[in-house]
Amino acid sequence: MTEHETHQDPGQGADRNTGADTDRNTGADTDRNTGANTDAVRDTGRDEDPGTRRDDDGTGDGAQVSTGKETAGAAEAAIPELVIISGMSGAGRSTAAKCLEDLGWFVVDNLPPALIPTMVELGARSQGNVARIAVVVDVRGRRFFDNLRESLADLDARGVTRRIVFLESSEEALVRRFESVRRPHPLQGDGRIVDGIAAERELLRELRGDADLVIDTSSLNVHELRAKMDAQFAGDEEPELRATVMSFGFKYGLPVDADLVVDMRFLPNPHWVPELRPFTGRHEEVAAYVLNQPGAKEFLDRYAELLRLIAAGYRREGKRYVTIAVGCTGGKHRSVAMSEKLAARLAAEGVETVVVHRDMGRE
Repeated sequence: MTEHETHQDPGQGADRNTGADTDRNTGADTDRNTGANTDAVRDTGRDEDPGTRRDDDGTGDGAQVSTGKETAGAAEAAIPELVIISGMSGAGRSTAAKCLEDLGWFVVDNLPPALIPTMVELGARSQGNVARIAVVVDVRGRRFFDNLRESLADLDARGVTRRIVFLESSEEALVRRFESVRRPHPLQGDGRIVDGIAAERELLRELRGDADLVIDTSSLNVHELRAKMDAQFAGDEEPELRATVMSFGFKYGLPVDADLVVDMRFLPNPHWVPELRPFTGRHEEVAAYVLNQPGAKEFLDRYAELLRLIAAGYRREGKRYVTIAVGCTGGKHRSVAMSEKLAARLAAEGVETVVVHRDMGRE
């Protein structure tokens, strides 16, 4: 199924701006210091890189182990699937966590990392009632955060299927979000917001490198972040491969979370055709103009074939999530039209595909 998300400038509306309001904003986690209250928690999911350990059915909850604390003769407990959500304050941890909670995950916010193995053990004793646990871990835990590496090693020793989702954002976007909610950064102390952001980025550098999925929310609104989460976690049966096809404008910068980038600037620009300039690549007239240019259809055919080859390799390596970025000058005409066609090809081949037009509407 193909979804269509149209990006708007972050300054164009509170309910579509990642930093505009504390309830629907991907940056809303700056306003949520709730301790370990399970009602206040949420997490996200990641594109699974090679090495992610999963069961054959993709649920991760079929592994059977003994916690070592059951009474003699008790049945071995099923270890819950675990997702750890972390990342920059203001990058959207709460929105991602809320999405997982809506999908039926048991979510705990701001849990001290030392307690994560205990939470997994309690889930294993629930007789299958808590099969999926999501934990939000961040620098609000202060010195407790230092125990995270120890806890991860403990989880690995127990054979727990766990993934780390890291939410990233640019300094400009984070400053804008903190200023919009009039809250200080948790690490800024007597300094400026940018000082707190720099300190947090340094503290999280190693964790970011270990993450299974990194989502950059600098240009995402709340709906687009939810679409990424849904593509990764929605549904009982996971597809073999999930794809996000993202159009973008080179003049606004490359998407930092793209796995593959392709350039449509080899095609004539509809911007210079007066009757097409006001439209976007989602309009039939523009799409026809782009696809009828020399080399356009041949490119679509050959690139779709290349993606089949890459997708087969991803599956062999255990990678289940891919972001394909399709760019042109402004992200309005050529990249949008080609993204729509490419997404349709992928969907027709059984790949669950989400379309995001990052920069359409910015001009």
